[in-house]
Amino acid sequence: MLDGDKTKHGMGAVINETESPYDSYLGLGKWNAYDLVFKAARFGVDGKMTGKPKVTMYFNGEKVHEEVTINQVWGGPNSGIDGGNDGGKGITDRPGGLKLQCEGHDVRYRNIWIKELDLDAKGADF
Repeated sequence: MLDGDKTKHGMGAVINETESPYDSYLGLGKWNAYDLVFKAARFGVDGKMTGKPKVTMYFNGEKVHEEVTINQVWGGPNSGIDGGNDGGKGITDRPGGLKLQCEGHDVRYRNIWIKELDLDAKGADF
């Protein structure tokens, strides 16, 4: 996350999947809010992926991404429990925690809530 970055790495972007909705950004030194619904990848009994993960995002109260497919894990082989799969690019069936990135910049997070949702029969849109 970087002020002035309107690319697929900028504020409110789904990294390397969507462009930054930069017009919704409140500016440097102000708190920006994200509301996300994340639907994890689905796997069959054989361990093969049957559905890729998806995310819907509100950025500062505005819906900016809807049902975006996440095609790979980013962060390389040291990015957590799934980072070592497929050279750091894989998505696995192992549940894990939340990963927050700052791309090496001074980024701070506060007031983070996680609520489990039953999305088996539903999408990631809300």
